[in-house]
Amino acid sequence: MTVTYTARVANARFGGFSQLLLLWRGSIYKLLWRELLCFLGFYMVLSAAYRFVLTEGQKRYFEKLVIYCDQYASLIPVSFVLGFYVTLVVNRWWSQYLCMPLPDALMCVVAGTVHGRDDRGRLYRRTLMRYAGLSAVLILRSVSTAVFKRFPTIDHVVEAGFMTREERKKFENLNSSYNKYWVPCVWFSNLAAQARREGRIRDNSALKLLLEELNVFRGKCGMLFHYDWISVPLVYTQVVTIALYSYFLACLIGRQFLDPAQGYKDHDLDLCVPIFTLLQFFFYAGWLKVAEQLINPFGEDDDDFETNFLIDRNFQVSMLAVDEMYDDLAVLEKDLYWDAAEARAPYTAATVFQLRQPSFQGSTFDITLAKEDMQFQRLDGLDGPMGEAPGDFLQRLLPAGAGMAAGGPLGRRLSFLLRKNSCVSEASTGASCSCAVVPEGAAPECSCGDPLLDPGLPEPEPPPPAGPEPLALIPGPVEHFSIVTMPGPRGPAPPWLPSPIGEEEENLA
Repeated sequence: MTVTYTARVANARFGGFSQLLLLWRGSIYKLLWRELLCFLGFYMVLSAAYRFVLTEGQKRYFEKLVIYCDQYASLIPVSFVLGFYVTLVVNRWWSQYLCMPLPDALMCVVAGTVHGRDDRGRLYRRTLMRYAGLSAVLILRSVSTAVFKRFPTIDHVVEAGFMTREERKKFENLNSSYNKYWVPCVWFSNLAAQARREGRIRDNSALKLLLEELNVFRGKCGMLFHYDWISVPLVYTQVVTIALYSYFLACLIGRQFLDPAQGYKDHDLDLCVPIFTLLQFFFYAGWLKVAEQLINPFGEDDDDFETNFLIDRNFQVSMLAVDEMYDDLAVLEKDLYWDAAEARAPYTAATVFQLRQPSFQGSTFDITLAKEDMQFQRLDGLDGPMGEAPGDFLQRLLPAGAGMAAGGPLGRRLSFLLRKNSCVSEASTGASCSCAVVPEGAAPECSCGDPLLDPGLPEPEPPPPAGPEPLALIPGPVEHFSIVTMPGPRGPAPPWLPSPIGEEEENLA
């Protein structure tokens, strides 16, 4: 069973993790005590042989060997290879748990889409969920030793009620040498299609939703199979194991205490037990033990997944959801906050202090600015109010004088330019304008021209309202223009206006 200590560390406090150090089940002491005793035993044997068995010449040779091993043992990159390996194994371990096939989403869809309170409707819903549970059992007994010990043969699966005898015959008659965990999912699809034909599933959208949830469930079963098939590359595991074992093999010799009388560097103290070497072994070897336990979470270690518990839980809740809870609703009543303008649940005496804390509005709500820093600034660097119109800005740039008066020529040109810029588009202006017909070779004169491009051209009068006949300008004295009406071809209507009645027939003619 998984070791859970979440409640013990719910609040951070002084020495919060220290209370976890005395736990035995699932602890590093339970995993590592044998290896630690072996390492300490070999170390003490070499130390005793150096002190009491070897001759003086042999002792000098052994001392040189100790210095050599201690000098070059640091070249083995134990921390580097162990860090990457354990990170890979932990990520893989959590990903495998996320792939556990849980029927919660599928059972809600079955209960909401497969209708009928009669025995036929119950049979449909229960059989659909039984097929989903059967698929999970078949894949878990293929990857988990605990589940395989519970269901060693298909006969045990039949006796447990996950499969009928008729279904077992169909299952065994399928001529396939591969794992057949997917067969109940196909049965699920066929049964859902039959329920749709009978009207138990009322539309194709509901059937689509049901099959989509089934595919998610089947995909998780398939991922468990692939995680069991594709392991962490063996060469990586071998490299990490060899690096750790060779490092501590060198430490067995290189960390021996030598005779201080020989005057070797860093050998001024003679102890029997290498305390810091044992701590180093505890950390590095414990690191490798973590990876060893997590690399396959479907075994029977203390922290492996509780697959049999999940099978029991999933089968029970799925049957409850689609059978006893189907169409079982409580009487609709108004809630306690029906007439409340601001609904808020009550607090107990232990939590009422949280009510007095202000709600979080955002990290920038506490920033304060000086009054002068909150004034908007013009992007062009010119002084003036931000609401000034572009025409006002242009008038302010021109020198003030007699020509800028309301009746002056420059003022008229400026007002004409502002009116021209307010048109919808050049295309719509050109389409609605009709110029006077002039003799061949003469320059056309039209109110569409830009008077600012030709300073000698007098200012035209504002265009009159649209009428049945187009307008043309007849040249006259410089002081004014005469406006007369002339017949002309009707221009095309603007694209946003509907065609008048009968225009389609004229165009076709």
